[in-house]
Amino acid sequence: MFKQNSTSVASFILVGFRGLTNFRFLLFGFFLVIYILILAGNVLTIVLVLITPSLRSSMYFFLCNLSVSDILYCTGIVPNMLYVVLNNGGSITLVACLTQFQIYGESLAVSAILLGMMSYDRYIAICRPLHYSMIMNIRLQYQLALFSWLSGFIITLNFSIKVSQIIFCGSYVIDYYFCDFYPLLDLSCSDVLVLEIQSNVFSFILVSVPFFFICVTYVCIILSILKISSVSGRQKAFSTCSSHLSIVCLFYGSLTVVYLSSAKNYSLNVNKALSLLNTMGTPLLNPIIYSLRNTEIKEALWTLSLRCFLAVKRIYGNRKPKD
Repeated sequence: MFKQNSTSVASFILVGFRGLTNFRFLLFGFFLVIYILILAGNVLTIVLVLITPSLRSSMYFFLCNLSVSDILYCTGIVPNMLYVVLNNGGSITLVACLTQFQIYGESLAVSAILLGMMSYDRYIAICRPLHYSMIMNIRLQYQLALFSWLSGFIITLNFSIKVSQIIFCGSYVIDYYFCDFYPLLDLSCSDVLVLEIQSNVFSFILVSVPFFFICVTYVCIILSILKISSVSGRQKAFSTCSSHLSIVCLFYGSLTVVYLSSAKNYSLNVNKALSLLNTMGTPLLNPIIYSLRNTEIKEALWTLSLRCFLAVKRIYGNRKPKD
């Protein structure tokens, strides 16, 4: 997949969190717990949607895809980050570095596009409820999901290939905790101006187009909700959008914080800490937001917990006491 230049470096050194050597075991434990919670929350979301008939709708189908994206997003970064933190740095091969960047970039792009797809689903459900099941059929759901994954994969792969063809020189030390795009370009002695411009343009399109689409759909949704005469009807209609709207605010809010922190003269460790909001904060909070703000998810979670409790009780109840 990736072409390695014969004069290019074969591996890099990831610094991790410089200056926090004395806290590496504390950081390792903290990040490990967060990673386990991310996996547990997102896997639980996927399982609930798969086994609960009432959750087999387009909204939860896209939520499953978002959970898969969050799992890939974290799994591509966190395990190697844990190694780097524990060992005060660590080496990573060029191929592994590019693979990490591919997974990171693709998952980020897929999440942005999926949030736009989910807003379209809410728009059809509220603004055109009589045609909802006909428009958002299973075929369209798979087509939209496939478009999200293919778009993210192809766009990120294009940049991964171009980065693999860069000639690196001088220091091979990446002062970051994973292989991000711009820390890699900082090590290049090739002319990367065109690549930076292309990256900025595609990043702007991937972020701004779904965001603009979400804003337009929610303007239409709010106008439709205001036309509902009863207060309870308005509350019920808005409650179906509140979880998605919270995740949209979290996703774009964390991206904005990371962008603003990189644009200001903060210390590198501060920038790394703020980028963790996007790397680990968003995937951690997504399933929590849906479980706390969504009645159907809470009911499914309660039903699953009750089934597990009864199953365990049945197993231990069937055991015969020893003589």
